[in-house]
Amino acid sequence: MDFTLGEELEAVRDLARQIFTDHATQERIRAAEQSGTGTDQALWAELASAGLLGVALPEDAGGAGLGVEAMCVLLEEQGRTVAPVPLWPSLAAALTLAAHNTSGLLVSGVADGTARLTLALEEFAPADPAHPRCEAVRDGDGWRLTGTKACVPYADGADFMLVAAGTPGGPGLFLLGTGVDGTSWEHIGTTAHDGAGTLVLDGAPAQQLPAGSLDTALRLARVALAAVQTGVADGALRLAADYLSTREQFGRPLGTFQAAQHQLADCYIEIDALRVCVWHAASLIAAGEDADTAVLVAKWWSDEGGLNVVHRVQHLHGGIGVDVDYPVHRHFLWGKQISGMLGGASAGLETLGAAL
Repeated sequence: MDFTLGEELEAVRDLARQIFTDHATQERIRAAEQSGTGTDQALWAELASAGLLGVALPEDAGGAGLGVEAMCVLLEEQGRTVAPVPLWPSLAAALTLAAHNTSGLLVSGVADGTARLTLALEEFAPADPAHPRCEAVRDGDGWRLTGTKACVPYADGADFMLVAAGTPGGPGLFLLGTGVDGTSWEHIGTTAHDGAGTLVLDGAPAQQLPAGSLDTALRLARVALAAVQTGVADGALRLAADYLSTREQFGRPLGTFQAAQHQLADCYIEIDALRVCVWHAASLIAAGEDADTAVLVAKWWSDEGGLNVVHRVQHLHGGIGVDVDYPVHRHFLWGKQISGMLGGASAGLETLGAAL
């Protein structure tokens, strides 16, 4: 299977890498963390100005029409620098709307940076996100939602959200504004400092999206998170390689010791496996083929292998790995958080087993 990027995706990768490298400095990342929003507003504006927010979105919505593969390229580059911008939930939500020909104006807003979306898929109960306990009840031509959604990513600054809720006819996905009547928010601190919030719904008015939208959102969210994790792990490995090539013990660089080399080799293999799984899933989605199993495999690798990598890298850095003035701790924090999202490795393996 050939996963070589074409010219268009290579151009996306190179431009994204340049912007993230130039703008996602440690000082600006720290400022975004301390702001409470988890977002570097100037970086978000730069991505919009460069057209990168729209590369994955349809042309009729002002995007470049490069689809889920472009999203994965962009998210991997973000992960390398742990750049604090709400890319994955906004793009996954916009692609979900576009896939079901819904809310074209919102998708256009995401493409030009004037609108932000997020996903409210998880709950506190140990439940499969495909079977939410949040309830949706008919109200005339619309719906009203009641329940609690946990750890809504980048809630601070989002304009609209896609919320998973159960209906008498089964689970569904709903579109509503983040500040409509019947919604209340509690800001929560997360491992990755991503401006997340707990959402309490008390009869909030919402628009139901077409059948299959929840499956689409979960599919795109899982592959998006796996793509971010690929970049996070790869960025962490590069930091470790640089550190071990310059840090000396017993008169020679740590990178020359076999024990360190073995751990770096293990990291390289797991990242390579994760990248193959991500691109297998993305290519199936792009081709319109059945991608559910491949997506579950990619998310499991991101949860299991991605966490292994950032944990090893943290260990290889010794004491400086936990120094918050040194960048590698952020890769560990991001990797740890992603590994537990949408259920984590054990729940993902159970879902995969049931699917098989």
